Amino acid sequence: MTQLSVRAPRAEAVMLCLFEGETETRVPMVRGGDDWSAKAPAPGTRYGLRAQGEWAPERGLWFDPAKLLVDPRAVELDRPFTYSPALSQYGVDTAPLVPRAVMLEPLPDVPLQPPHFTRGGLIYEVNVRGFTMLHTDVPEAQRGTVAALAHPAVLAHLEKLRVSAVELMPITAWIDERHLPPLGLRNAWGYNPVVPMALDPRLCPGGVAELREAVAALHARGIGVILDLVFNHTGESDILGPVLSFRGLDNAAYAHAPDGSLINDTGCGNTLDFAYAAVRALVVDTLRHFVRHCGIDGFRFDLATVMARGPGFAADAPIFAEIAADPWLADRVMIAEPWDIGPGGYQLGRFPAHWLEWNDRYRDDVRRFWRGDAGVGLLATRIAGCSDIFGKDCRAVNYLAAHDGFTLADTLAYEHRHNHANGEDNRDGHGENFSWNNGAEGTSEDPQVLARRAAFARAMLGTLFVSTGTIMLTAGDEFGRSQQGNNNAYAQDNAVTWVDWEGRDRALEDHVAALAAWRAQRDFTQFPDEGEWRALDGVPMDAARWEDPATPGFSWEAKGEAVRSTGLGIDRTAPWAGPRGGIEAR
Repeated sequence: MTQLSVRAPRAEAVMLCLFEGETETRVPMVRGGDDWSAKAPAPGTRYGLRAQGEWAPERGLWFDPAKLLVDPRAVELDRPFTYSPALSQYGVDTAPLVPRAVMLEPLPDVPLQPPHFTRGGLIYEVNVRGFTMLHTDVPEAQRGTVAALAHPAVLAHLEKLRVSAVELMPITAWIDERHLPPLGLRNAWGYNPVVPMALDPRLCPGGVAELREAVAALHARGIGVILDLVFNHTGESDILGPVLSFRGLDNAAYAHAPDGSLINDTGCGNTLDFAYAAVRALVVDTLRHFVRHCGIDGFRFDLATVMARGPGFAADAPIFAEIAADPWLADRVMIAEPWDIGPGGYQLGRFPAHWLEWNDRYRDDVRRFWRGDAGVGLLATRIAGCSDIFGKDCRAVNYLAAHDGFTLADTLAYEHRHNHANGEDNRDGHGENFSWNNGAEGTSEDPQVLARRAAFARAMLGTLFVSTGTIMLTAGDEFGRSQQGNNNAYAQDNAVTWVDWEGRDRALEDHVAALAAWRAQRDFTQFPDEGEWRALDGVPMDAARWEDPATPGFSWEAKGEAVRSTGLGIDRTAPWAGPRGGIEAR
């Protein structure tokens, strides 16, 4: 790179700020249309930006030369972001607070290979920090980092579960929401990024090289890597939020209402505007960067409906075509979280045909069935691939639990959320989780309660592993991980979210490994054809038989303290054949 450029169309001047220690040298950048450029610093140089212009937030102008700004295209930072009220105060110099970008040598390309991922396989959702913070086999210096994913003990666990791909919760640099520091809390999930390419030094202290090496180690075991990326908002938040990057350079990156106010379709204070070509270009460049330089196999997009707003959702939004046309991205795995909180924000089943989608309907309906308030016909629809949502295109990512909400174990132990530690008077998080406590709220020593919970866990996991489509398991659910009833543990960077490897239920873990081994021998990418679903008497199932308790091999009780099944009586004979084990909860 010989030139460093930044977009700031409404700025009056932009300065490139070079740092040697804490000594800052400012170099004027040269305007060329909407961009400003200067000679690129030497590799290893730490740098930032400052922009001059009018300060009028009510009109979308946030220029304050006292604010050190991070290059929106930075790929490495020298320190994490730290929140301070000073970041929002006009005229207060923020150089002591803001990370510097680090100029790198040109990065080598990773040879382009087909994704290390198979539709119908198992995605394993990982909170990188919490996953290995308590893993005693991992060297202490590596715990909680991307490098730990390449440790032999971690790789062995992933292989045991036949994981097709790990899905890493955000590893790009984030900042704490401003209400957390006064509560003594910090963000544990990373869904509050500032710039899209820069890796967080807390999770990936070795930068791009560390991520690339971990990906290579996972690929060597046949395991793909999917990055969970946040392109719906940034940590600059609402009008009271900090000035860190986009806001101080090109506030047009955020969607605004006709009166100039920030649109908040994310619930996070701002929404990136995908009708703005510069936003889309940065997103495509970010995806290409992670594929070219790190070998990433695919991406999961948080609140992905935002990406197709202009302002309303459009299934043929430009970003989809731009991703599909890029030679580095066309064959990558693309997964949408198909909702946001804006008007018409729930778009499950409406993303492009080659995209996968998180299927919350599966989660809710499977929970409702095993809780006892949904029929087996609905369960069959979910197991068969959700044709009522996706038609015959098997694009669902089915899951029982994810990072957001109860863990699987807590689904069976808590009827109500217990989020008091989050400092919001237990008002945050989902109110309806389709959960039940099996006779005792929270922890219990009652053998009957524990036996019911164990049985239901096996039944629900069995349901997941016989389901058509790609399936997802959140790290730790395979051995009973609990968050003590916290269903919104985003602010719990502690033992609440750290996986307890020593206390895990090894019998349940072995059970899941057996399910995974069984599933790995079969094809779960095709919807069953008419006549493939049969009861144990060999007669095809129809709508009436699904709901008839007299169907051979099938019994269930919806009106009791538990749902009981001695085998659903379902034998899908094609396209795969297997033992009629059914799903059991005793």
